[in-house]
Amino acid sequence: MRHAILGVGGVGGLVGAALAHAGDPVTLILRREVAAGYPPALSLDSPFGKLAVPVERATAVSHPFDVLWITVKATQLDSALSSIPAGAQLGSIVPLLNGIDHVALLRSRFGHERVVPATIAVESERVSPGNIVHRSNFARLNVSSIGRDRLAPAIEKLRQFGFACQFLDDEATLLWSKLAFLAPIALASTAAARNKGELVADPVWRQRLEACVAEACAVATANGAKVDRANILKFMESLKPEARSSMQKDVAAGNPPELDAIAGPILRGAEQRALAVPVTQELVDAVTARISAARAR
Repeated sequence: MRHAILGVGGVGGLVGAALAHAGDPVTLILRREVAAGYPPALSLDSPFGKLAVPVERATAVSHPFDVLWITVKATQLDSALSSIPAGAQLGSIVPLLNGIDHVALLRSRFGHERVVPATIAVESERVSPGNIVHRSNFARLNVSSIGRDRLAPAIEKLRQFGFACQFLDDEATLLWSKLAFLAPIALASTAAARNKGELVADPVWRQRLEACVAEACAVATANGAKVDRANILKFMESLKPEARSSMQKDVAAGNPPELDAIAGPILRGAEQRALAVPVTQELVDAVTARISAARAR
């Protein structure tokens, strides 16, 4: 299978390196200003192995691909889509973005069946162009069953590399299960400016984190998703103490965080369903204050 990766950050780099290592052709879709100097290989340092694999580089989707993996930040999606011309020959489009709203946007452009919603839980970071460090000892990939027939060979290669993969029939559960975990840990860690270990060691912040999980689960359930609060908290406990969310890293570095993509569906869903989410709103306000303070410096 031929793969294109749109967004070669920690997630895109990890997926691309794993597929290239398995023998599939992989093309990185890069911004024009960085493409010329981008290395012709991806280097990966992962608990699954250390490797360097050759990849192709391009500035637009100009050839047919079996799969386009979209792994940009949610804040970069609109501009990134300019590299996909109308009529691009793409078998499946698999977005691995944080949040939920991007699925409807992509389906409005590319069609319902071609867009296969998916989520990934992993801590992976691009430390320099072409160099990826996969920090967590897991990579959990959930994919909508509408893509099972088309994506099964690629998913099997990722599974053999070390990913935990499954196809899910219920797209609402697929998307909200990730968000009900991600939003609380991202918002709380960023608002507190603490890593996971520091966060849960403080009784006050731990209570806020758990309350935010409860609010996210309530909104998810109201939107038809089947989420398990106890399992989400158990998964959080399994994270390494030094783990930091991507939102926390973005705010600390002065980069635009994915605040609306991650918190927006919970706040808007709560408003639509007349649900109270005071802790989520409090954390969003605290993150917004940190962003403003960083910009003022």
